[in-house]
Amino acid sequence: MTLKQLRYVVTVADTGNMTEAARRLFIARPSLTSAINELEKEFDIPIFSRSNKGIEVTTEGEEFLGYARQVLEQTDLIDERYTGKTRGKLRFCVSSQHYSFAVEAFVELLKKTGSEKYEFHMRETETYDIIDDVAHLRSEIGILYLNEFNETVIRKTLRDNNLTFHPLFKAKPHVFIGKGSPLANKKSLTLEDLKPYPRLSYEQGSHNSFYFSEEILSTVDCDKELIVRDRATLFNLLIGLNGYTICSGVISEELNGPNIIAKPLKVDDYMQIGYILPSQIHPSALTEEYIEMLRRFTD
Repeated sequence: MTLKQLRYVVTVADTGNMTEAARRLFIARPSLTSAINELEKEFDIPIFSRSNKGIEVTTEGEEFLGYARQVLEQTDLIDERYTGKTRGKLRFCVSSQHYSFAVEAFVELLKKTGSEKYEFHMRETETYDIIDDVAHLRSEIGILYLNEFNETVIRKTLRDNNLTFHPLFKAKPHVFIGKGSPLANKKSLTLEDLKPYPRLSYEQGSHNSFYFSEEILSTVDCDKELIVRDRATLFNLLIGLNGYTICSGVISEELNGPNIIAKPLKVDDYMQIGYILPSQIHPSALTEEYIEMLRRFTD
């Protein structure tokens, strides 16, 4: 295995096309094909599947690419540190539940890098996909919560995927509502107060078990349910329909505007919000910087 082969594999995966990858790498396509075949033979795994429709990354290939990108990132950092040369794009990916502090930290990290070339991904996605992204090294870090209800199931899923959970902070449950909501004048809210209003929650796809819900108290019966996929839609419906969602209470007015407010919810529960990392891989320098940013925005 060589660094050149790793760059070849990553370029093919990024382009999805052998011819285009060969053009970008300034090599002949047969040479590129041969180098990848040798790598697959060396590790006895199919990195790509070939068909008349083109090439696709296999399940084994996704995991291999995660490691390859980490090796190349570390190599580029060494080059930059000791030669002053920046090699290629800086790459970083976060998978997270819908938390404004995670986005704030992401923005701050991007500002701090000062790189002229970068490809950063901020994936606000379903809970199971967060775990899967980090397990298969599509993302360097994932952000989610544990509480008394979901902890056993989530921790088992993390163990099964060789991941570890690192706590950031413990939050008491809050409710996000619109500034013009009939509940806005109350200092705190009860579940009884919320009953007449629609409850909003994030879709969890095929893994829609209550244990993977992004909102606590998801098992509490509710007559009016609205399921959404993104934060903007959720906030628009909160305002337009006097809806609510149960959350950590951490919100950024700078990012989300002044029309969403948080009210304490009178329940005996909590959210232990933290980040997940692969158990056996040391986090990259960018990941460590991002963790520092997370701590700054949640202290």
